[in-house]
Amino acid sequence: MTIRIGNGAGFWGDNLDAPRRLVETSRLDYLTLEYLAELTLSILARLREKDPSAGYAHDFLSVLKSLVPALKAQPQLKIVTNAGGMNPTSCAQAAAKILAEAGLGDTMIGVVSGDDLLPRLAELQQAGCRFENLDDGRPLADLQQPIVSANAYLGAQPIAEALGQGARIVITGRVADASLTVGPAVHEFGWSWTDWNKLAAASVAGHLIECGAQATGGYSHGWHALDLAEVGYPIAEIEGDGSTAITKPQGSGGKVSRDTVRSQLLYEIGDPRHYLTPDVDCDFTTVHVDDDLTDHVRVHGAHGTAAPDTLKVSLAYRDGFMADGRLLVYGHDCVAKAYECARIIWAKLRDAGFEYSRSHVELLGAGSGVPGLHKPPADLHEVFLRLAVHDPRREAVERFTREFAPLATSGPAGLAGYTQARGEVRPVFAYWPTLVPRKFLTPTPTVHTAKEWA
Repeated sequence: MTIRIGNGAGFWGDNLDAPRRLVETSRLDYLTLEYLAELTLSILARLREKDPSAGYAHDFLSVLKSLVPALKAQPQLKIVTNAGGMNPTSCAQAAAKILAEAGLGDTMIGVVSGDDLLPRLAELQQAGCRFENLDDGRPLADLQQPIVSANAYLGAQPIAEALGQGARIVITGRVADASLTVGPAVHEFGWSWTDWNKLAAASVAGHLIECGAQATGGYSHGWHALDLAEVGYPIAEIEGDGSTAITKPQGSGGKVSRDTVRSQLLYEIGDPRHYLTPDVDCDFTTVHVDDDLTDHVRVHGAHGTAAPDTLKVSLAYRDGFMADGRLLVYGHDCVAKAYECARIIWAKLRDAGFEYSRSHVELLGAGSGVPGLHKPPADLHEVFLRLAVHDPRREAVERFTREFAPLATSGPAGLAGYTQARGEVRPVFAYWPTLVPRKFLTPTPTVHTAKEWA
């Protein structure tokens, strides 16, 4: 038995047409859609603050509308996604309305909850959870700023349970990326939750496809030899013993090769001997990646041990405000001119009584993209000046945004009127990486028909 799991989204903002193209050009058993990152969670927390019914990746609703014909024509197709973000129940309700209106009201939708720790932080701290910062060891009790979100990275078990209860679509909040693949594999093959090598193999498969087109030639050093305009998104063909082949739709752009797969295998893993997930501790050093056929690579040999007793938590807190401003500066002396523009802006702000907790100057086009690596070319005639500030005081950041436009007539010649609109003052949500003992979490799936959710 082989199951085919394709991933049509690697982040919130990925190509909206990719999921539809993937299911239209390849027979899949499961389509996964991965939308979440630490930054995404902060954005969703901000949206939920404004509207308690928001806080999920609303791109999923557009994708789901595009998938209605495939869901009708392919009865075997199931969808697993973490689009629920901060509010999986609201996401399910919105998705249910789309399905009900399309005549798919009997579709079973599973919602996985239990990752949101924000309402429980005081309770958990009283129970002994210190939520120490993984970077500096400080306990959360030392943090003075307001906390806006705290989400544990759940594993695959509640996903598999939802599928076992008949869910055709499973919507989760924050789960580990690879768990979107592990859940279907365990459900289909009936693996034990202590069969560490098979869980590791499925986690490797999930890790290889979780970033979408990065496994099929996207973000590749060999981009010049590839057609990425119609890049195919990845498919994992998983066998009952955990061995996997990575491929993509026939005739699509991009490439699946030993190099593209190995590059993704090593992407964001930390210690390759201990790639920690909520499901298993994976040893990536035992994995073999072998070219098989064109755009078809076999992956096998993963080993695993028991999952850690703690789960990663993505916690965000309020940390003041920020804004940036940009100017296109032209002329043979553009570098000196850009720095003079920056000096003028900082001087005017000091005269107005404002100093900032953090500020930043960069000249894009003059080597600021990778500072210190390249000197500006001698014949450089334009740069993009970008200034940014961060401060606890909103009024200080607001004043900063007002100092760019005046340079059009009171600054050096050569700005060419390319001033942007006044910059937006944005609240900053800072990241506090920490852990929580898994014994305190009881993630649960809830499964209803679309009619019932709607």
